[in-house]
Amino acid sequence: MNARVDAPPLLGRRGLKTLAGPVLIIMILAMMVLPLPPFLLDILFTFNIALSMIVMLVSLNTQRPLEFSVFPTVLLVTTLLRLSLNVASTRVVLLEGHTGPDAAGKVIEAFGHFLVGGNYTVGIVVFVILVVINFVVITKGAGRIAEVSARFTLDAMPGKQMAIDADLNAGLIGEDEARKRRAVISQEADFFGSMDGASKFVRGDAVAGILILFINVIGGLLVGIFQHDMSVAAAANNYTLLAIGDGLVAQIPALIISTAAGMVVSRVATDEDVGQQFISQLFNRPSVLYTTGAILGLMGMIPNMPHIAFLSLGGILAGAAYYLEEKAKAPELPETPPPEAMQAPEMQEVGWDDVMPVDALGLEVGYRLIPLVDRAQDGELLRRIRGIRKKFAQDMGFLVPPVHIRDNLELRPNGYRITLKGVEIGQGEAYAGMYLAINPGRVLGALPGAATTDPAFGLPAVWIDANLRDQAQTFGYTVVDGSTVVATHLSNIIHGYAAELLGREETQQLLDHLAKESPKLVEDMVPKLLPLGVVQKVLQNLLDEGVHIRDMRTIIGTLADHASRTQDAADLTAAVRVALGRAIMQQIYPGAAELQVMTLEPDLEQIMMHAAQGMGEGLGLEPGLAENLMQQTTHAVQQQEQMGLPAVLLVPAMLRPLLSRFLRRVAPQLKVISHAEVPDSRNIRVTAVLGARA
Repeated sequence: MNARVDAPPLLGRRGLKTLAGPVLIIMILAMMVLPLPPFLLDILFTFNIALSMIVMLVSLNTQRPLEFSVFPTVLLVTTLLRLSLNVASTRVVLLEGHTGPDAAGKVIEAFGHFLVGGNYTVGIVVFVILVVINFVVITKGAGRIAEVSARFTLDAMPGKQMAIDADLNAGLIGEDEARKRRAVISQEADFFGSMDGASKFVRGDAVAGILILFINVIGGLLVGIFQHDMSVAAAANNYTLLAIGDGLVAQIPALIISTAAGMVVSRVATDEDVGQQFISQLFNRPSVLYTTGAILGLMGMIPNMPHIAFLSLGGILAGAAYYLEEKAKAPELPETPPPEAMQAPEMQEVGWDDVMPVDALGLEVGYRLIPLVDRAQDGELLRRIRGIRKKFAQDMGFLVPPVHIRDNLELRPNGYRITLKGVEIGQGEAYAGMYLAINPGRVLGALPGAATTDPAFGLPAVWIDANLRDQAQTFGYTVVDGSTVVATHLSNIIHGYAAELLGREETQQLLDHLAKESPKLVEDMVPKLLPLGVVQKVLQNLLDEGVHIRDMRTIIGTLADHASRTQDAADLTAAVRVALGRAIMQQIYPGAAELQVMTLEPDLEQIMMHAAQGMGEGLGLEPGLAENLMQQTTHAVQQQEQMGLPAVLLVPAMLRPLLSRFLRRVAPQLKVISHAEVPDSRNIRVTAVLGARA
């Protein structure tokens, strides 16, 4: 069996593009050595002018300098092309200049005759002016801007890299986006550095143009007079015009390229090109146009002034200003959809709009509880929920997300459930028009009704009719209506899950709110010293243990002081708790000068200190000792509550976070504080000691 394999082509599209650059450079260098006929010179000079116009238009239509990142290389190539053409044309001028003004081609003749009227004195003056404009004004300014931009870009690179790392650590961007941003920063530095060096090519080209002009003039006179026996006047006329035409045909594209370089490096990156920026920022203010038109009109009325020019231009500007004012007043009419769009829409494919976001906080109610949350019926529960969110913001220091309320036919008619991020975290029943009588522990008698349990605190309760409300209060019951039952349950859950409700968006809102009063504090903190995620974790740790975060100035200031030493959230939380010591004590012991606390027996404390040092994150206690500690803690907490005292355990700073996590499962109401968090002005009284023995 014969098999035929087609060989791949040696040169595809990619191959041709790859060879384009080397071939162009070789051709440019060859022009310096090989003699070129006048016709080919005309083609190449025309190509040089067209190339400069292309570069100019591309620079005007770019929105950001990096969109034309090849521009430094283009500067080198175009400069080399002009110098090669100068060398090629000089060879032809000196060899064939005695034959007439068209010896070096029609393009040089046109620039030498038509542009300067055949007067070589005028031509020299025009050429020198163009060179001065290019060399002194445009090239020098563009080079200075490129130099300063390169310096500033290099100086700003570390800060930009840190900002990208902070966004990446905070989860605001992904790895691909971070890699892309780093590449852009590196390209910016390379671009402006290359532009700074490439501007020297243009400056050297201007100097070379002046030297080439005088060399051509002097060389042409010598060749014409001594080799071709021409008179001084004839030689000066022929060779000087040819040299001027040659210089002009090279310097005009050079001036265009230099202008393009200045436009690229002097632009501020926006979403508009240069033309759109000119129109939107320069000619889009009616008051400015009115004032300019009025000034031109007054100048046009002065005797011996060109009245037509000033008055006509002033009138045009005033008319343009009037048009802009009327355009701003006219309302924008909605676009009429095409007939095809007005037809019945076809069945659309499933898209991301069909993916419903999960509510941070949700409340679902059965159909009999709808009147409590119906705006049309002035639902009492809606007002209570707004009050809960306001009170929580005042107590804890941040605003929880809105509660999304909806009816759910799958629930029992009087049932409700509370969800956190789509997961049920609480449920109960409430009866519109009835009252819940809660037994606080000491009541004088029983009440008729449906026995239940208070959903917020787990106390025994009973649902009673409205006519038994006064009797229930007489017996010592705490009586609340149905909306209060749901609202209290919701409030209790919000406080219990405050740490989870503080997301990145809420943390950023907190920082933005603080930045209005202390902008420098927030600016120096996030993300320069700490990423947003670490700040969020510290705030969540505080909320998880019931510490409010109202004093954000102290919290952020403390984080800023310790961020240079550690970025561990646990260590930073401990430092913040010490700074908030007075606030924590005030929150636990409002208005009390003496702190009634529980402590650890010294031997047990030493055992735990050694265990904590050895285990790091865990206590590492012997099981019997851990069980004994939990039992004693439960008993001591009950005794504190019976005496009407807060359940607070005072321990060394090293043990505080470990014991707080360890004992929270058996005594959620227990507050564990460290010695460093107690202000010196507070007195301490030990009410119970947790020992190693039962």
